[in-house]
Amino acid sequence: MNAPQLCEAGLREERANTAGDQSPWATVLTCSDSRVAPELIFGGVGLGELFVARNAGNVVDTAVLGTIEYGAEHLGSPLVVVLGHQRCGAVQAACDVVAKHVELQGSIGPMVEAIVPAAKSQEGKPGDFVDNTVRENARRNAAGILAGSDIVRELVHEGQLKVVHARYDLESGVVDFLD
Repeated sequence: MNAPQLCEAGLREERANTAGDQSPWATVLTCSDSRVAPELIFGGVGLGELFVARNAGNVVDTAVLGTIEYGAEHLGSPLVVVLGHQRCGAVQAACDVVAKHVELQGSIGPMVEAIVPAAKSQEGKPGDFVDNTVRENARRNAAGILAGSDIVRELVHEGQLKVVHARYDLESGVVDFLD
């Protein structure tokens, strides 16, 4: 960057404008993969605009569900996006567990177990096994948010919240919102 001070000045102003309050336009659950940064993917997003939860494989657990509920109920975020991505390592690991009977060590095994049902449902189907599982995992986690949270279900029922799932292409930068 030719003028890093401009970026710093902009950030300083954004911090001042958002220090007392935030009203994100979306809550995003995505992978902790370093190539998948929602603040950059969704373009031009500054401080206070996204409420983000990240973990390997974009899996809904208690902490993530609580984060999503907080974003929707307390911050008024009207949209939840479960964002899977091309070549997800956690999804690849789940596919390896299903197809190759790989046993994962440490805490990685239990973490990946949450993705294994999506992988099992895609095994043998036409297309790329891993990519199909990325899509199915995002779909299942979006459904899991609705199934697991009375708060989210009520906000959706009232028309105050929408829950969607999507897939990010690492090469093109395109986000495909899935049905």
